[in-house]
Amino acid sequence: MLSWLANAWRVPEIRKRLLFTALVLALYRLGSWIPAPGVDAQAIDQYLSRSGGIFNLLNLFSGGALSQFSVFALGIMPYVTASIIVQLMTVVIPRLSELQKEGESGYAKINQYTRYLTVVLAAAQALGYAFLFRNQGVLSANNGRMVLIIMTLTTGTVLLMWMGEQITKRGIGNGISIIIFASILTGLPLGIAAWWNGGPMERIFFPLIALAIVSSVVFVQEGQRKIPIQYAKRQVGRRQVSGGSTYLPLRVNMAGVIPVIFAAAVLAFPQTIAQYFPSTQEFVNTYFQPGDWLYLLIEGGMIVVFAFFYTAVQFNPVEQADNLRKHGGYIPGIRPGPPTAQYLDRVLTRLTLPGSLYLALVAILPSLFIRYGGFSQATAGALGGTSVLIAVGVALDTMRQMQSQMMMRSYEGFLR
Repeated sequence: MLSWLANAWRVPEIRKRLLFTALVLALYRLGSWIPAPGVDAQAIDQYLSRSGGIFNLLNLFSGGALSQFSVFALGIMPYVTASIIVQLMTVVIPRLSELQKEGESGYAKINQYTRYLTVVLAAAQALGYAFLFRNQGVLSANNGRMVLIIMTLTTGTVLLMWMGEQITKRGIGNGISIIIFASILTGLPLGIAAWWNGGPMERIFFPLIALAIVSSVVFVQEGQRKIPIQYAKRQVGRRQVSGGSTYLPLRVNMAGVIPVIFAAAVLAFPQTIAQYFPSTQEFVNTYFQPGDWLYLLIEGGMIVVFAFFYTAVQFNPVEQADNLRKHGGYIPGIRPGPPTAQYLDRVLTRLTLPGSLYLALVAILPSLFIRYGGFSQATAGALGGTSVLIAVGVALDTMRQMQSQMMMRSYEGFLR
């Protein structure tokens, strides 16, 4: 791995992309420590430490910015929530479905709608936090200062969204995922310190459990089913091209870590809405906290649903079958056309079900460790479950994209 990273660093363009990504992440971490105007960061940090629950998860995804109530306190989650809503609406609204079929121009318009919705959600979430902290007595601000704080947090989310898009365009990998990855890594030192100060059972068994989780994540993320594809002989101009054989790779977890991020974003939304309704706030604080069985069941169910949904968005069996038929390809023993689409859909469903259940299980493991294993909240939250799943998944996807970029640079020498 070190030799591969050294080879990647020698490629000028990849080195430039790595440095650009590092610069953007450094600016993100700097903004995470700049508090909003007129905010007592220490008082808010103490309040969140007492509250715990869903705030620990939100603070994790913001890289600790929420506890500082900084410019980037909302993190990138409003953009993730907006992306979920827009993707779900493409199934309901025919206009959005038509835009998806228009190619790059259609996707550009959908991304623009997502940005607009991000601004609305960020403003609503900032308003909810501001009222919550003022009602709890940890934020002293008049109406004018409240407007300034809300505008600052909303602008911070928009800036963070733009930074993620710049990483995608000029850096390495998916910028939004890399920002979440960097946010999770910031909690690693606190998790290690909490593990070291924990009990003897936690010191002995948790490293073994964390190693097992990482190994299982890598094993499932890299697992795939290879569907054999045979190409018949066909006439191209005056030449007859001989057929060949290849395979169509279908990953066990084709959705990656997106379902976990989606589920975390949606589960954080009720906490924002509850700020406006005191009775709802009491219900959420009592029955809808991480670790409660209701929360765990909803989280696991949403991960499974989002895994199937995102896999369906990424891979369309009907289109794949149609493309194979147009290029003279077929699956041995399966007739081209609708039978091929049905076969691919059946195989994909059988792969997605265990993959989604694996995602749900790994995501709820920290809560089970805290409830039944006696592990501390800081250790299980920072070093297990969702954190490891997202960190390892994003790292694997980023390395895969860097490998493809290096391969393209290798082929350029032959094409000149």
